[in-house]
Amino acid sequence: MSKPRDHEFEIQFFESVLKREPRFPTVIEILGGLYTKHGRIADGLRMDRRLVKLLPDNATAHYNLACSLALSKRKADALRSLRQAIELGYDDADWMEQDPDLEDLKDDPAFIALLEKLKPQS
Repeated sequence: MSKPRDHEFEIQFFESVLKREPRFPTVIEILGGLYTKHGRIADGLRMDRRLVKLLPDNATAHYNLACSLALSKRKADALRSLRQAIELGYDDADWMEQDPDLEDLKDDPAFIALLEKLKPQS
């Protein structure tokens, strides 16, 4: 069983790795996820922006940025990043539909249109 402060150790560990290797995409992605998971939304957003700068053609990086923007109540920017993720190949409509990070977007007509675009036509 993990202790409540284990996440602090993890965050400190990955922050120290990032200090030594500031352009390590895997560490940036992990740190962004840890920050967000533990309520440090602004720090998670900062990491997601950094990852998109480092990997501008990575669909998952843009998707994660969209999630951070949505959690930061920046709907228009989140939708723009989500559109970019889809253009770059993001295609998991099922996850996008249930992702709690995107909750604030789910009633937006632009989000619904993006979701419909991803779903297979029957």
